[in-house]
Amino acid sequence: MGGLHTDAMLVSRALAGSDAAYSRLVERHQAAVRAFLRRVLGGGWAEADDVAQEAFLAGWSSLRALREPAGFRPWLCGIAWRKARDRIRASRRSAARDSLWLETVETPPGVSPEDRLALAGAMADLPPDVRACVALCLADGWSHGEAALALGLPLGTVKSHVNRGRARLLKALGGSDDA
Repeated sequence: MGGLHTDAMLVSRALAGSDAAYSRLVERHQAAVRAFLRRVLGGGWAEADDVAQEAFLAGWSSLRALREPAGFRPWLCGIAWRKARDRIRASRRSAARDSLWLETVETPPGVSPEDRLALAGAMADLPPDVRACVALCLADGWSHGEAALALGLPLGTVKSHVNRGRARLLKALGGSDDA
């Protein structure tokens, strides 16, 4: 049963020089990396895909730096986050790109168009570190510990960013954070 390789097994094979093993790792995790990048970059799919490609290449060239082979996904998302942060710092997003993102942001079914725009606008207004924590923990269901590992932030900082981000998003929807 060749399809049941763990990440740790694939990392071991990739470290031994197997391009195919690294390709399998990328195939396994690329959807999560790209979804995360779309959320934190606030741009279109093309920019997220460009940054994802940069992260996959950087991951391949620095695979020996991975200390915990079973933690490939958080490690790769950490590389993607650093690439995204560099992109955010290097360029100011234009109003056109922001409005494009507002039109394409994913929200749960049953959310009104007005609430979707309010939520997307509030997400876009969050500082990049807070937006990354919200994207991983609230939108993608990561634990605070996984997000801390991927983003290179202390656990307490991730928790406070998630709480702050949740409060701002709820406020944008006219709700409260009393729950």
